[in-house]
Amino acid sequence: MPQTPGGRPPRQPGPRRGVPGPRAPHGPRPVAGPPAARPRAGSLPLRLGSPRPRLRMVGLGLALVLLAFTVRLLQVQAFDASAYAARANVNRYIPVTLAAERGTITDRTGVALATTVDAYDITAAPDLLTPDRIKSEGAARRAAELLAPVLDQSPDVLERKLTANPKSKYVVLARQQTPKTWTRVKELKKRSAAGAAKKKGTGDVLAGINREPHSKRVYPNGGLASGILGFVNAEGRGGGGIEAQLDKVLAGRDGKLVYAQSGGRQVPTGDVKEQPAVPGSQVELTIDRDIQWAAQSAIARQVEESGADRGYVVVQDTRSGEILAMANAPGYDPNDLAHADSGSLGNAALQDAYEPGSVSKVMTMAAVLEEGAATPETRVEVPNRLPRADRAFADDIDHATWHLTLNGVLAKSSNIGTILAAEQLGKDQSQANRVLHSYLRKFGIGEPTGLGFPGETPGILADPGKWSASQQYTIPFGQGLSLNAVQAASVYSTIAGGGQRVQPTLVRGTKGPDGRFTPAPTPPRTRVVSGKTAKSLRDMLESVVDDREGTGTKAKIPGYRVAGKTGTSNRVDPVTGRYHGYTASFAGFAPADQPRITVYCAIQNPTKGSYFGGQICGPVYKQVMEFALKTLQVPPSGTQPPRLPVGYDGE
Repeated sequence: MPQTPGGRPPRQPGPRRGVPGPRAPHGPRPVAGPPAARPRAGSLPLRLGSPRPRLRMVGLGLALVLLAFTVRLLQVQAFDASAYAARANVNRYIPVTLAAERGTITDRTGVALATTVDAYDITAAPDLLTPDRIKSEGAARRAAELLAPVLDQSPDVLERKLTANPKSKYVVLARQQTPKTWTRVKELKKRSAAGAAKKKGTGDVLAGINREPHSKRVYPNGGLASGILGFVNAEGRGGGGIEAQLDKVLAGRDGKLVYAQSGGRQVPTGDVKEQPAVPGSQVELTIDRDIQWAAQSAIARQVEESGADRGYVVVQDTRSGEILAMANAPGYDPNDLAHADSGSLGNAALQDAYEPGSVSKVMTMAAVLEEGAATPETRVEVPNRLPRADRAFADDIDHATWHLTLNGVLAKSSNIGTILAAEQLGKDQSQANRVLHSYLRKFGIGEPTGLGFPGETPGILADPGKWSASQQYTIPFGQGLSLNAVQAASVYSTIAGGGQRVQPTLVRGTKGPDGRFTPAPTPPRTRVVSGKTAKSLRDMLESVVDDREGTGTKAKIPGYRVAGKTGTSNRVDPVTGRYHGYTASFAGFAPADQPRITVYCAIQNPTKGSYFGGQICGPVYKQVMEFALKTLQVPPSGTQPPRLPVGYDGE
């Protein structure tokens, strides 16, 4: 190759910039670059790597991942779908009972005697306290220790509730707690949640603690009429009295709420299914709160002063049979059952069966008059002692032979005179027993009163064929049979009502959630004696109170004609089953000319002062009757009493 001056080879002609030159006929184009980078003659040319294998590997990996997701999806949605759904529902949905508001109990004027206030049941979800949820042991114990001071329970008791069924999602820790208590629980929950957030990896031990809106039974008047009202137990159900008797009416029907939860808290946007609760009905009693208060105050004071075991007062409307008051002493406060005496939790006026004594003589006299065996003026010679059966019967005091009318026998409460009168009921003693028994049954002795009250006793009245030799003579004056206080009051209301017995009632009616009032059924009426006999008995009973020789003079009420009868009977000790002590009583009605109210009082086993019914129950009768007459605005009597003869000249 020729060279230019200076030794460089001559420049080869080539294409201009931007103008392609001729292609080499064979082989690759020469690679531009430094001489060292150029291929030497006889070496292989360099090639760029292909991306296809790498793409195949990535595609294969993605396919495997998608395949794993597909298999898992098939497992969850096809093969194990029901199991996973059930597990999800268990952990997600919480059922809550919506307690129905319990109906109010009122007196006859609408004054609340038992009502409800807002309260909460504190609940928990034990399944949220398991180790796999909390990630630590002893969660239930820690929760119990936190809640114990607030719920006023021991940590051991709360822990047992939380661990009794670990898989459960619902348990009640405390019932009927005040809004203030729930506020304290919420503060605990906030502090517990904040502490759990700081300690990562552990759960909140109070996350499953919740509350159910509930109600708490409250008795605004404390122990007033507690024997009638009863109480509500820890389960929210009636535990005695009207609360138990009419529990279904008062309780209403609970509802149900199911909501979605997460971590023990309701999901705001989650599903909610609610079945509303139906409130209970309001129950209106026949009781008058003010008269009940007067009766309860009077009997409580007399029981205390007499050192007695207990006592009762029953006030009844003679026209309708409605019970206006039923008081027991001692009583209890249903707001504070923890400190109540268990022996006082019932209603002794309906549950105690005892021998009535001389207040029962009015039924014997009713039989004698109705059968035409005697009249109020019939003369009865009453000796000091009367030999019958295996004993000699006596009156409460020794006396010379009394010359009394039948009216006088009742006024002076002579046992002997009553026996002699009862013997006139038949041609022989057996027939007389059967006749007397039939009248006692008509007056309601030995049968339920019709109130349907829990624990009520029907009393004891044996078949006349089973009366012992002594019973056939003691039953006419009130020993050898038994009754309760309401039965005794009903006897006198029957006489006051013209000889027609009206079944006693305690409930006037109910008012449902719709506000509609449904009156109670009209009580049945039974004719016991004629109106003429009832009128004669009313006149005779006035002699007991009005006459100077009567035993019930302490029951006089200025301005009113009063009819009544005293009673003092031997008492059967409920512990030993033997006679020990006395039952003192007084029964009567007023005004005697236009009867409106019956009051019955009985005191069991008085140990201080007198034990005679006229002395300790007569004043109670007077106090309660005066108050009731004024409360009901009963006008004074406008006529004078008949003043039937008590005795006659025996010479």
